[in-house]
Amino acid sequence: MLKERHFSLVRYVTISLLLLSFSLSAQAGSSDLVGMLTDQLGISKEQAAGSSGAIFDYAKQNLSADDFATVAEGVPDMDGLLAAAPAAESDSALGKASSMLGGSGGSLGGLASLASSFESLGLDADMVQKVVPIVTDYIGNVSGDQAMALLQGLF
Repeated sequence: MLKERHFSLVRYVTISLLLLSFSLSAQAGSSDLVGMLTDQLGISKEQAAGSSGAIFDYAKQNLSADDFATVAEGVPDMDGLLAAAPAAESDSALGKASSMLGGSGGSLGGLASLASSFESLGLDADMVQKVVPIVTDYIGNVSGDQAMALLQGLF
């Protein structure tokens, strides 16, 4: 009888720990990205979440629903990151940002469209060029090479 209770308790604790570890690993995904950005670039958590959210929002607007789902597949808190993205600015702000980044067209168009979002987070427009590679590398690790290629194709 005592062995049965002990076995039941051990089984309960083991299952509880497994569930907790799955929950924590799911929450860690987006915080890993935020942590990478804060560590590598010295920006705040809010700036990291907002800037990565702005990149993902841009991807959501410019990729097909299926392609964006491929990108978002490995990011556990995509909705939270998208919510952290600042609202898009007007076309005149985009024109100013485009000229700050050296013109428009090609990949600079995508970078320029993010510059105003970054500025509203207190980040210089040149931070776009620093954040994008970190985010695309992260996507490659969590969602795969195809997802990384889709995201890189926007920039």
